[in-house]
Amino acid sequence: MAPLKSEPEVISESGEGSDHGRDQGLEFEEEDVMPGFLDLNLDELEVGVSEEQIADNDRRQEDEVLALEAIYQDNLVVFNTQGGHRSFQIFVHYEVPDGITVSAKFHSGTGTSNTKLATPTEAQVASNNSKDKGFLYTFGVNYLPPMVLKVLLPKSYPSHHPPYFTITTQWLDKVRVSSLCAMLDAIWRDQPGQEVVFQWTEWLHGSALSHLGFTEEVTLWSPHDNQMLADCRAISENVVPERAIPILMGYNEKKCHEAFLSNMHQCLICFSEYLGSEFIKLPCQHIFCSNCMETYSKMHVKEGSVTKISCPSTKCGVHVPPLVLKRLLGDEDYERWESLLLQRTLDAMSDVVYCPRCETACLEDSKSNDAQCSKCFFSFCTLCRDRRHVGEKCMDAETRLRVLQERMQPGATTNEQLRKQKDLINELLSVKEALKDAKQCPSCKMLISRTEGCNKMVCSNCDQYFCYKCNKAIDGYDHFRQGCELFPREEIVRWEENINARQVVAQVRAELFAGQANHPCPHCGQRNAKEGNNNHLFCWACQTHYCALCHKVVRRSSEHFSRKGCKQHTSDP
Repeated sequence: MAPLKSEPEVISESGEGSDHGRDQGLEFEEEDVMPGFLDLNLDELEVGVSEEQIADNDRRQEDEVLALEAIYQDNLVVFNTQGGHRSFQIFVHYEVPDGITVSAKFHSGTGTSNTKLATPTEAQVASNNSKDKGFLYTFGVNYLPPMVLKVLLPKSYPSHHPPYFTITTQWLDKVRVSSLCAMLDAIWRDQPGQEVVFQWTEWLHGSALSHLGFTEEVTLWSPHDNQMLADCRAISENVVPERAIPILMGYNEKKCHEAFLSNMHQCLICFSEYLGSEFIKLPCQHIFCSNCMETYSKMHVKEGSVTKISCPSTKCGVHVPPLVLKRLLGDEDYERWESLLLQRTLDAMSDVVYCPRCETACLEDSKSNDAQCSKCFFSFCTLCRDRRHVGEKCMDAETRLRVLQERMQPGATTNEQLRKQKDLINELLSVKEALKDAKQCPSCKMLISRTEGCNKMVCSNCDQYFCYKCNKAIDGYDHFRQGCELFPREEIVRWEENINARQVVAQVRAELFAGQANHPCPHCGQRNAKEGNNNHLFCWACQTHYCALCHKVVRRSSEHFSRKGCKQHTSDP
């Protein structure tokens, strides 16, 4: 194998391969596609080769290139033939083992500017040095950026000389790429006079990683002194970790996304199967079909519950990104989502109040409980929503109501003033009535009234949990072990009254139909009567549901009374 005179620059013979290189995750400028093979003195290699042999080589080269085009298709780019020499490049994809990881050992001096990637020897020393402040960065990959095998076929190939080639990678250092070049030379020496480009490509595809020792882990390190001894045919572009690692991660993510789009997947909502292009993948990696996500998102926007547009998967809760929502929602619904989300966010902020004149959001001074509107410049008290009154106490709702009612007496007020005063009176009356049996959410201050149930409340506006008794924000039920009772006494009394009423009715009914009460309860033995032909009985003594036919406890009526089970309605013999 005749070596190149110097490390070749990457120049352009033709622009045919530039777009495809970008598709492969490689960036080549149009003038950087083919290496400078034309600088070689190829005529020296043709000395002693007959015209007949050159013609035979040309025919074999043509057949080889046609075969390579059929095999590698878009991964092969043939350049224009100049001077009778064929040249092309092949994107060689690695056969990546399952579960392989990429790791880099970093260590630094006094600051981040001195951070560098450790060489193999340094990494071993660092692992045994407790004072080293470095760290090991590791991530998994399914795909690695391909290498580019660039080939020039001299007229003396394959009869006398091998092809000229270079190997270009974006993440391997020159020392490792040089070992690959040496293996290609060895393959030619094992079968001289034969077409070898296919064997080269297949060996690089299937054996390059194992040859480099990357069976379970790919280790990166910085260039070191041995780079000066590297083969000039080895071209390494981005061995610096700050560039190589993002390229590796970006390429892997891109190829994984392409594989996802082309495969079939099952929606976690409707359980239908579609191509990946019909799915939405959220940041949490849960996937749902576009139809289900669109219906789900539009439903929440329509109902106004925009803060609940999160991953539909159970116990996930990751919010759907705005870019995904913009794709799912139309322009009108997306604008509504934005405005509602802004409103909900402002409502949930404890230091945001609204101007009583123009309803513009304002920031409250928590020390003085005052605010000034940035739109109409009205300064007001955030407690009573009246004009700012420094040094004076706020009027309570009843006092303000009395003052406003006095103003409503016939006088010089205009119709507009009367309307505003009536609206304010109605608002104060509503607040006064609501405050009788309602509490304010400790987060967004919305009034919430409890009609029944326990003291653990959840705000429908901001989803904040709070205790209805002490009005404090809580996380769960632990709060009720520290003083506050979960169920108020009046709620327990009401529940007991309802239960007792049911028991009394059932007991009276059992006494009235004592002759028909021939169905003993399997739990307590109390006899109960059927209601008509209904075999589903309820024991008034122990509150147990049971079947009149088989005398077994009924836990679910729909399961017990079915075609395979007992009949719910039969007449007694």
